[in-house]
Amino acid sequence: MDYLWISLTLGVVAGLANLFGGAIVTARPWSRTFLTYFIALGSGFMLATALTEMVPESLRLAAVEGPVLILIGYFIVHIFEHSWPAHFHFGEETHQDEFLDTSVAYTALSGLTIHTFFDGVSIASGFIISNWLGTVISGAVVLHNIPEGFTIASIMAAARKGRGAGLWAAGLLGLSRILGILAMALAHRFVSYGLAVSAGVTLYVAASDLIPEVNKNPGPRIALTVAAGVALVILLRFLFLGQMM
Repeated sequence: MDYLWISLTLGVVAGLANLFGGAIVTARPWSRTFLTYFIALGSGFMLATALTEMVPESLRLAAVEGPVLILIGYFIVHIFEHSWPAHFHFGEETHQDEFLDTSVAYTALSGLTIHTFFDGVSIASGFIISNWLGTVISGAVVLHNIPEGFTIASIMAAARKGRGAGLWAAGLLGLSRILGILAMALAHRFVSYGLAVSAGVTLYVAASDLIPEVNKNPGPRIALTVAAGVALVILLRFLFLGQMM
């Protein structure tokens, strides 16, 4: 069960990244330029992780069910994001008037907890299969957790909640991720299914949530930052494989 303790440790690190993102909002007004680069780097890293690691491994482990499960994972987040919350951006909340209703803010929080739960499933699934897969998935999760914490704290601020509510909400995302890790540990026999569904979730967050946010900021620097995220996955893969040879 060593994979469980490693997964839980990295799940806590990811939760701290959520809290850091929430603290950015609650501390004082910040320029959001640097957050854009976090989103860009995280989107490239997540996209490369999903397409070069999670999807191929899912198809290897579940050749028949894999493609359907990946689609299910993709549409789980799609449905929650577009059916529950009225509207929100993953990287930052800019339409504050749409979150003045407290119930809308809490449905947005519910949608994000679904995503973080599958973050935990993906981390545990990765480490059950191999240390390399677990490590690269964890890296993808941590990288996008700062903007994720920023998002939920921004939503709470827009709903006229206090600073504490933003941090509480960010902490709830971290707790949801831990529950996902524990759930996958209990259902470890179905790791191939868990990895395939979480691959679809990761693909959706990268391609449908993060990349659109990046595209709002045209320019070579943003594009290169996305490419750097992709290159980092490839570089880490070569380094890892080189150590095993």
